[in-house]
Amino acid sequence: MRAAVLGRPVAHSLSPRLHRAAYAALGLDWTYDAIELDAAGLPEFLAGLSDQWAGLSLTMPLKQAVLPLLDTCSDLARDVAAANTVVLSAGKRHGHNTDVGGMVAALGEIGVLGATRPVVLGGGATARSALAALALLGCRTPVLVVRSEPVETLAAAARLGVQPTVVAFGPAVFEGSDLVISTLPAGTADVMAAYVRDVPALLDVVYDPWPTALARACSGVVASGAQMLLHQAAAQVELMTGRPPPLDQMRACLKG
Repeated sequence: MRAAVLGRPVAHSLSPRLHRAAYAALGLDWTYDAIELDAAGLPEFLAGLSDQWAGLSLTMPLKQAVLPLLDTCSDLARDVAAANTVVLSAGKRHGHNTDVGGMVAALGEIGVLGATRPVVLGGGATARSALAALALLGCRTPVLVVRSEPVETLAAAARLGVQPTVVAFGPAVFEGSDLVISTLPAGTADVMAAYVRDVPALLDVVYDPWPTALARACSGVVASGAQMLLHQAAAQVELMTGRPPPLDQMRACLKG
């Protein structure tokens, strides 16, 4: 069977390493590749898949673009308006979102089980998953730091029962924050590093390069994008194979 991660850029992705480690531990003769693909090429790619394909991992810019191309979609992926996983079965495409669970698990690893004033940096698909993760942790009034009005993200927040305060970046947004989740691309949040020094907890979804400027500056506990990726990939493995993911072996491969 075959699986792959799709996106642009995708060459840096750790998903092949994680999935291949899982297949080896499970004794599966499966392949997993990284395929450079943009939204315009996604319909043709999906249409050309054979029954040898078990599933796909999706990264930017495909998490929202895939939604109208699915046969079914989980409630969470629909509410968040982002599917990072497609399970292929009996000629049908089934969309899921494992980013949310990956964030919750990554935060749990550093002891974060809730927050009173969380701040989310960014307004795209990953930010929507962050809002959903915070909702699961009981945090429904986060601060959302964006450059322009995030229409799709605000619509998702309403579906999730979350009421974010939308603000532009400024040093004051971090005052009193007990958790910062950065969903910004590598390098974008570097200018904010000086203001997160006293934040008790940080999750930065970037994992290459690591540590990021935010991670180096924060004096509190820090979760990396690699931790989030580990847990969301483990959930993908379970969805695609129908078997419990070998989390220990997957975690070990990140250290190699």
